[in-house]
Amino acid sequence: MHAFNGSYDGEHLNHTAFPLGGLGAGMVCLDGVGSLSHVSLRNKPDILNQPQMYAAVCLRQPEGNVARVLEGPVLRHKVFGSGGAGGVGGTGKGSSTFGLPRFTNVAFEPRMPFATVRLDDPSLPIAATLTGFSPFIPNDGDNSSLPAAALEYELTNTSPQRVEGVFSYHAINLMKLHTPDTPDPAAHRVRRIDNGFVLSQSGRPEAIHEEGHFAITALASDVHVDAAWFRGGWFDAWTLVWNHVQAGDVVDNWPHDDGGLASSGASLYVPFALEPGASTKVTLLLNWYVPNTQDRYGKDPDAPTACCDSGCACETQPEAKPKYQPWYAGRFAEIDQAVTYWRRNYADLREKSQIFADSFYATTLPAEVVEAVAANLTILKSPTVLRQTDGRVWAWEGCGDQQGCCHGSCTHVWNYAQALPHLFPALERTLRDTEFGESQNSAGKQVFRATLPIRPCCDFSPHAAADGQLGGVMKVHREWRICGDDAWLRQLWPAVRKSLDYCIEAWDPTHEGVLREPHHNTYDIEFWGPNGMCSSFYLGALRAAAIMGETLGDDVSFYDELYRKGRAFVETELFNGEYFVQHVQWTGLKADVSKFTPQCHTGIERTDTQKFEAENGPKYQYGTGCLSDGVLGAWMAEVCGVGEILDPEKVKSHLLAVHRHNLKHDLTQHANPQRPGYALGDEGGLLLCTWPRGGKPALPFVYSDEVWTGIEYQVAAHLASFGCVDEALDIVRTLRLRYDGRFRNPFNEYECGHWYARAMASYALLSGLSGASYEPATGVLTLAPKVSGDFAAFFSTATGFGLVGVRAGQPFCDVRFGAIDVKRMEYHPA
Repeated sequence: MHAFNGSYDGEHLNHTAFPLGGLGAGMVCLDGVGSLSHVSLRNKPDILNQPQMYAAVCLRQPEGNVARVLEGPVLRHKVFGSGGAGGVGGTGKGSSTFGLPRFTNVAFEPRMPFATVRLDDPSLPIAATLTGFSPFIPNDGDNSSLPAAALEYELTNTSPQRVEGVFSYHAINLMKLHTPDTPDPAAHRVRRIDNGFVLSQSGRPEAIHEEGHFAITALASDVHVDAAWFRGGWFDAWTLVWNHVQAGDVVDNWPHDDGGLASSGASLYVPFALEPGASTKVTLLLNWYVPNTQDRYGKDPDAPTACCDSGCACETQPEAKPKYQPWYAGRFAEIDQAVTYWRRNYADLREKSQIFADSFYATTLPAEVVEAVAANLTILKSPTVLRQTDGRVWAWEGCGDQQGCCHGSCTHVWNYAQALPHLFPALERTLRDTEFGESQNSAGKQVFRATLPIRPCCDFSPHAAADGQLGGVMKVHREWRICGDDAWLRQLWPAVRKSLDYCIEAWDPTHEGVLREPHHNTYDIEFWGPNGMCSSFYLGALRAAAIMGETLGDDVSFYDELYRKGRAFVETELFNGEYFVQHVQWTGLKADVSKFTPQCHTGIERTDTQKFEAENGPKYQYGTGCLSDGVLGAWMAEVCGVGEILDPEKVKSHLLAVHRHNLKHDLTQHANPQRPGYALGDEGGLLLCTWPRGGKPALPFVYSDEVWTGIEYQVAAHLASFGCVDEALDIVRTLRLRYDGRFRNPFNEYECGHWYARAMASYALLSGLSGASYEPATGVLTLAPKVSGDFAAFFSTATGFGLVGVRAGQPFCDVRFGAIDVKRMEYHPA
């Protein structure tokens, strides 16, 4: 059994794949056995892409050379299957390296942003370790966004005799596009550079997005490069490459210069000699550069004045439609500049990344918590996140196998994600700038899916998302508290106020302090009538706006009045004595359920829906159900620094009810006609909703029978903040047991796509258990732990990071990087 926050071996390596790459820059994954997979360098995911590339070692011995690929045994699930390495399994995986000899024993240890593969073989006189990483330095968004990774191979002589050999690395031109539109031999190129090579595909004037480059250079004193592989058919090139490896050759060739086809790949060789017990390290620096894309999302006007909303700001030149370009394309003019920067700054960036890792893993909170938080930080390195040339972040909800899933930095999904605002708060603020800027019209309505490239939205016809738009108000409060910048808040405040005013008139036109009119939400449907989930968002937004407005000297008494009325209603009318519920309502409203047309319903589907709703009321409600997200707005208010917005005893009762009714440790008898792949069979998970008191609708809200990790984490973090630590850990353990490497990748918690953003709710477990918060405006660091005794927890602010906790019964703040100006500590023991 895999130990939480420990290493992976045996069957737990089956699906282990650890993302490397910069924030918004693309990704390669280091598999648990040492191979590279999920190679996604063209500004989009390519989950099944495992091109032919590998490191090898040859040991020159009197009785005959011994050669091994520097990887563990091939993962069996890759041998047969559709797509991936070597193509379809039924054809024998002829375009893979699976048939080459490897080390027999392997273990994998993650220490974000580092991952180490340990290799040994009883028949060999050496052991090997491979450490992969990319820079990850809180508050240093630019250096954490580099299109770069490092692979550090260390070989150790475990025998009593001197060992001589050759380390080598070999890669096919993985940037080459195999399309009939690129017949020109010059379109594919292999080029030598200092201590390495560049693999390239050129673009065409009509297809500049085809351009792409991938570089490998070695930090070693004696590096030889073969940029002229044999140009033959079938398996000729790879056969001769392995012949060189087996022979212990050191091959050095310049690229072919005869005007014919370029080499199909390249190799580098580093000879070495080791005395007994000695070690040598070869560090490979990887860079990639794909400056252009075809990506453009969001509706464009048909003409300069063709707007869907009178308040939008259309492009004045609709024919000029630029596509997304990654941040690094504005930072580096070409691949060589990226290579030079990574090489010159490697030691410094590695040291700073190591400081983060050492600080984070000094956390003494429960191991399952540390594992959960760290595992989901990899989302920031995945293709889920993009960053355009002006530095602003834009994101998917998750990743499909070959395309992003659900575009536009979806506000209600990214509500849950708590890692980015604490680790890279300046980048998180760019999301608020977009929401209250380009994504909001003059009436205060927001689209919950931003355009890409980020530009003024031209279509405000879809429903606004109540939880997304109201959550944005609370997130502005969070960003303001984290950065302590009143000027930033003052600049955004008019748009924030207009946004909230829109929400009030759209969903609470009678000014009761609750949402009655149908309101869109993260379940991709509308809730009709007041409910604990979205009305708690409303209360949190009203309270946040009141706090911000009072600070800025604005009259926000109306918000405060609505908040007080709404709180009284929710606490009395929506609390059933155990948990908060929904009062489904479809009469007496401005909206007419018979005329309300969900976007996905047409034709006969629409007709059947009308018949159903005439008899049963609106589809997709939860009514008397115990909803895991039932007090989500109260959690958002907490993590955004707004504070208590509902009776804490009733909120705690709701959370305990969710744990009691919705957490299942075995789903064998659970009926889920929706999407069971998230948790099924003898696995456990937290259901989105149950109906312990009866009343389950015939067609409850979509997804209600499913299990989502982001919701599991928000419930666990919220429980922890109330001191319900055992219940919180029960949920986290149950969740992480599903992601132990046997059937799912421990570093890829998915929902609607791989590396799903909502899972970054896990970061709130740190504050939920430690009770740590910091106000830069006052210099007050508050520590209200929910764990007893001494402990240490990672803590990051806008200016520095380190550890907070209790030592010998006294609170402490140990700054490891940057600075945190603590003028006073307030300590509230558990």
